[in-house]
Amino acid sequence: MTQYSAARTTFADRHIGPSPDDQARMLAVLGYSDVEALVGDAVPDAIRTDRPLDLPPALDEAAALRRLRELAGRNQVLTSMIGLGYHGTLTPGVILRNVLENPGWYTAYTPYQPEISQGRLEALLNFQTVVSDLTGLPVSGASMLDEGTAAAEAMALAHRVSRRKDPGAFLIDADVLPQTIEVVRTRAEPLGIEVVVADLAGGLVDGDFFGVLLQYPGAGGVVRDLAPIAGQAHERGAQVVVAADLLALTLLTPPGEFGADVVVGSAQRFGVPYGFGGPHAGYLAVREGIQRQLPGRLVGVSVDADGRPAYRLALQTREQHIRREKATSNICTAQVLLAVMAGMYAVYHGPEGLTEIARRVHAHARALAAGLRDGGVEVVHEHFFDTVLARVPGRAAEVVAAAAERGVNLWLADADHVGISCSETTVPDHLTAVWAAFGITGTDPGRWLTGGGSGSLDGLPADLHRDSPFLTHPVFHEHRSETAMLRYLRRLQDRDIALDRSMIPLGSCTMKLNATTEMEPITWPEFADIHPFAPLDQARGYLELIGELEDWLAEITGYARVSVQPNAGSQGELAGLLAIRGYHVSRGEEHRDVCLIPSSAHGTNAASAVMAGMRVVVVACDEAGNIDVDDLHAKVDKHRDTLSAIMVTYPSTHGVYEETITEVCATVHAAGGQVYVDGANLNALVGLARPGEFGSDVSHLNLHKTFCIPHGGGGPGVGPIGVREHLAPFLPGHPLRAEAGPETGPGPISAAPWGSAGILPIPWAYIAMMGPDGLRQATEGAILAANYVARRLAPHYPILYTGRAGLVAHECIADLRKLTKETGITAEDVAKRLIDYGFHAPTLSFPVAGTLMIEPTESEDLTELDRFCDAMIAIRREIEQVASGEYDRDDNPLKNAPHTADHLLTDDWKHAYGRAEAAYPLPSLREAKYWPPVRRIDQAHGDRNLVCSCPPPESFED
Repeated sequence: MTQYSAARTTFADRHIGPSPDDQARMLAVLGYSDVEALVGDAVPDAIRTDRPLDLPPALDEAAALRRLRELAGRNQVLTSMIGLGYHGTLTPGVILRNVLENPGWYTAYTPYQPEISQGRLEALLNFQTVVSDLTGLPVSGASMLDEGTAAAEAMALAHRVSRRKDPGAFLIDADVLPQTIEVVRTRAEPLGIEVVVADLAGGLVDGDFFGVLLQYPGAGGVVRDLAPIAGQAHERGAQVVVAADLLALTLLTPPGEFGADVVVGSAQRFGVPYGFGGPHAGYLAVREGIQRQLPGRLVGVSVDADGRPAYRLALQTREQHIRREKATSNICTAQVLLAVMAGMYAVYHGPEGLTEIARRVHAHARALAAGLRDGGVEVVHEHFFDTVLARVPGRAAEVVAAAAERGVNLWLADADHVGISCSETTVPDHLTAVWAAFGITGTDPGRWLTGGGSGSLDGLPADLHRDSPFLTHPVFHEHRSETAMLRYLRRLQDRDIALDRSMIPLGSCTMKLNATTEMEPITWPEFADIHPFAPLDQARGYLELIGELEDWLAEITGYARVSVQPNAGSQGELAGLLAIRGYHVSRGEEHRDVCLIPSSAHGTNAASAVMAGMRVVVVACDEAGNIDVDDLHAKVDKHRDTLSAIMVTYPSTHGVYEETITEVCATVHAAGGQVYVDGANLNALVGLARPGEFGSDVSHLNLHKTFCIPHGGGGPGVGPIGVREHLAPFLPGHPLRAEAGPETGPGPISAAPWGSAGILPIPWAYIAMMGPDGLRQATEGAILAANYVARRLAPHYPILYTGRAGLVAHECIADLRKLTKETGITAEDVAKRLIDYGFHAPTLSFPVAGTLMIEPTESEDLTELDRFCDAMIAIRREIEQVASGEYDRDDNPLKNAPHTADHLLTDDWKHAYGRAEAAYPLPSLREAKYWPPVRRIDQAHGDRNLVCSCPPPESFED
């Protein structure tokens, strides 16, 4: 008789995969009668909290949505003509529904396994091509976090490539976006880089500079010829960085054609909503010769085992987790989902459509300026693209207030100037409202808006009109109808494995359920359409939501204060270390600059420490994977007078609750240092332990891991930091929003005051619907799932590190090194063979080479856990067939994995094993088979032959 599970009545019941009966069966395998006993053995008493979570009772999904509707209703959506790098845009419905709201896109992981990531890699290559074509530079990355941090990365790049012994300062034009200037300053100070801000309208100022940052068009809207200043900069040995508006570049001479070495900016206005500041895809493109200095990720084209073109992440030896303390950037997250949206916006509109949008935007700006001049208002700049700067001595605040009364937000530049920015969403009625705010009535926009709102480019300098083609690749011409676009998106989606298809058992990455109810509110206009610099009385709901979320996260972690500004885990790391640095400086101990980091740590830890101006000293780990306490004491003693901090991941990167964590914290504190606990593995702590209670001073939290913001194919992420009270004065702030953080902090970490605020409703909803009991149960479920998988796999693959009672935390490491030595089958072979079984591989060769790190999470049910374990056990049997000689060591299903349908259908099948063995190693695969689009990809070929924009269609022909 079939047994059915009992009804699941709460959100926590539906979030946590295994039913109570399933959990009982899993516990029986482990030899425990209940979860409490398992957790009691796994989690050290020394870190266990003695008080339950003081959070509101769990809301059901309907109640949570009602509450979010209340919060959204406290936001006021006005027409924003503020500009400052954020513009109104219309997201095509086919992209909104089939990318942003589609789990096939938003639940995918970073494409480190390229064979099952071909869809989103192609989408990212489209994005790179858009940026490269529009900027006029040959190489673009796969997206940065935002425009401000992209400019900061460009500054660091320019500093690296400077060949002078004393490179001098970094020069910034005063007409660069104000938030960008301050983000660059924040990043420059700990590196000892001097930043000089000056008005460069008349040319370079005196001094030695390794780089110059210009805005094109300027923050105040002006469009001027930057070629002369670029030439002056090159004559003086400086790199030229231009922050450029991609839409304007459809009409203006691209920076690469007038001498820019690096071009940065944001793709937000390519179909990505405001979201109160993010997430948005920043971009960074470089000239030939410095592409290997590119920070972040780069998608390139290589070939698979059959010689057919295939996409993958290029230059991976440059990845920061390998460079560690030699790293030049700590970026490990991109904004993939948003880059996909922006790239698809360009695919859908094509070059003609983008140009028409830009012409319409410019026409509205010209009409706006003409009406202002006609009404007696001085327009400061003769040449502009979309932003008009009006001079009204002493009246600016009055005009801005009058416009707000008419439903339009303008930019209060200063007491005498008002900025008005037009966008894709601007209509004639907006112009009428703006004119009325200036006291101009009775003016008809149609007087200047001819030809449907597009027309001449009279507002742009004649010698700066673009005459070079862009987006000539067929992909930007083939998908004009919604039907064609829909099918293109579906075709790319089908090439990938995301959480909507199977579990993604990645260690350290926590690929858990991103519930639909959590995702639903982010596209509501009251959250999506708020400009980050809108008056705060129009964002009351956002501020309340952010305040509640920060308070909840503080309660969960045991800290006094939380800042949600860092828009990636890497930025949270940097913010936390800058808080520590600021604390030491405030006490007259700026000489404390040594950061201790265990050898097992994720590479971004060391990279962040270097960026925070610290010297990295590595602490050894013992054979069990734990911090070597003797080595710790020795390093602390050696650096006692200069010790700034230790960075510890807890549970450890090896997936173990280290028993000595409280001793580690006490040892560092006794020497005057601070303790940074990396919150990447918080999914094993929530409800059971609080870092702020067991000895940590600061942590960053990955909201895209523990708190359910989806990974989006490699981003967006949010990495807020929690701090104890003494570090609160050193949280990040913002130049345009005093409410975002203290003046005593290091400055802004991200361009927007509250970072990627547009996706904060997701973790808010998760915490609200789980409630205190559900959050603890999720942690217990993660521990149970990891130990169940470890126990099932242990007879087949050694589990490398365990803690008390032979238990792991929330993840486990399967060790293949002995098998590799005996059979030649590597961890990579197993990873690729898992594709034939329909699975994304676990984390490959991190933190230990030759291993697979597995994290099942609490949201995978027992059926899926067993399906994965069955696949791993079946693969182990295949390895045994290699060991016994039944399979050839070089020609077997593992070495040749993954197997494409095209390969299986060839007339020239020469393998000793059968096609069915290759395609259907388990009978269940005949019911639902994932077919990889390419065979194993040659990584080295792609690095030797770097191609990082859309290849011609002919390259895919046989």
